[in-house]
Amino acid sequence: MASDASARVERSVVVATVRDIPRLVQFVNSAYRGDSSRLGWTTEADLLDGQRIDEQGLHDLIGAPASVVLVMRSTGALFGCCHVSKVSSDSAYVGMVSIEPSMQNLGLGRQLLIAAETYARIEMGVSQLRMTVISVRTELLSWYQRRGYHITSERVPFPSADPRFGIPKRSDLEFVVLEKRL
Repeated sequence: MASDASARVERSVVVATVRDIPRLVQFVNSAYRGDSSRLGWTTEADLLDGQRIDEQGLHDLIGAPASVVLVMRSTGALFGCCHVSKVSSDSAYVGMVSIEPSMQNLGLGRQLLIAAETYARIEMGVSQLRMTVISVRTELLSWYQRRGYHITSERVPFPSADPRFGIPKRSDLEFVVLEKRL
């Protein structure tokens, strides 16, 4: 039964509009932070307090040139989203990959990631995707590696001084940069 639901959702990945912002802010924050995020395996609730994104941040992502937020939905229900932005003539960044915590482990994350990769390759004309993942999230790093992403030697400091991205509960947070050839 899970594969039937996943197949139906896969056909419903669309580009978000500014009308989607209020719902997406609530969705992304509940997927990453707080007790609601603990229903899934990708929670950051033990690492960070606060928000993952706010309305202005999402508005900036949707309104930026060569940048989209993809939304996975079916019959009005929101199942996932991610951000894709072109950063060079051959490379795009994918981030904010979010799946409804109660629906994780159904293959929806894999489908959303494939949709992001396809969008980047076809619509943006790139042949490489990059992303960042918090270094202590070993299970998530492994999941992306199984999807063909390779950990690079690059590290990016976590923006600890900017509460727009969350309030660290640990002092050792940094991002690992991953890449995948499309």
